[in-house]
Amino acid sequence: MTTTIDGRKIARDIRSRTAGEVAAAVAAGRSVPGLATVLVGDDPASAVYVASKRRAIREAGMRDFHRTLPQQATQDEVAAVIDELAADPDVSGILLQLPLPAGLDSAALISRIPVSKDVDGLTTSSAGLLARGEYGLRPCTPSGVIELLDAEGVTIKGSHAVVVGRSELVGRPMAQLLLQRDATVTIAHRHTTDLAAVTRAADILVVAAGVPGLIGPEHVKPGATIIDVGIHRTPSGLTGDVRADELDGSAGRITPVPGGVGPMTIAMLMANTLRAAEWAQRSA
Repeated sequence: MTTTIDGRKIARDIRSRTAGEVAAAVAAGRSVPGLATVLVGDDPASAVYVASKRRAIREAGMRDFHRTLPQQATQDEVAAVIDELAADPDVSGILLQLPLPAGLDSAALISRIPVSKDVDGLTTSSAGLLARGEYGLRPCTPSGVIELLDAEGVTIKGSHAVVVGRSELVGRPMAQLLLQRDATVTIAHRHTTDLAAVTRAADILVVAAGVPGLIGPEHVKPGATIIDVGIHRTPSGLTGDVRADELDGSAGRITPVPGGVGPMTIAMLMANTLRAAEWAQRSA
């Protein structure tokens, strides 16, 4: 029988724990952590994502520093807002919502976020700290996957983990985090020759390829833990990168879509904002 991993419950536990830590820190006389979300343009999906992040921040007892810029905002105008937030000691973390409108250089703008406020873990400096195993803020989705595995009691040390996907946001940092937990890690992607031969070796299979239904029974070792990071809107509803309905009874554990990895991303953003505030206080 395949176990469905309840990401919503695990995320609620993390958010509750973070809120408790925030309350304890404030009671001890430390500053209230605050997250600055920066939304450029009028993309409806981005507006929904930012609204959910802002709501979660407030529920955790942290301060909400939101900035909205118009669709026509220039590179210099967005850069000026990020620089202002970077210099504000009340702002613990900065999140630039992606994607940006056409004509804006997201990499250049992200690079302006100080590493100590990079709650998305996307700057080159954050990637370097991750690669070296040094203290830093890790990308939220891969961190959330590790939390899911730990909450389910999945053994990472000594396991063979296969990550399908090589993006800077998920695939590459996911592989680094698993490696740091002593897994043997293989990175594959949609162009891997004989993908099924690679993934069938996995005890832990993390799929973040951005291809609906890419992974099916032919790709999975019986009893493996499957983490589906993908999410796609289809005429029949939301679906992931994994054909989950075909894996019931063969996979050991699997995350649903929705309700698996998604809730963990916002939960880890809350945890990263608190961690950024603690970093600033230690550096003061």
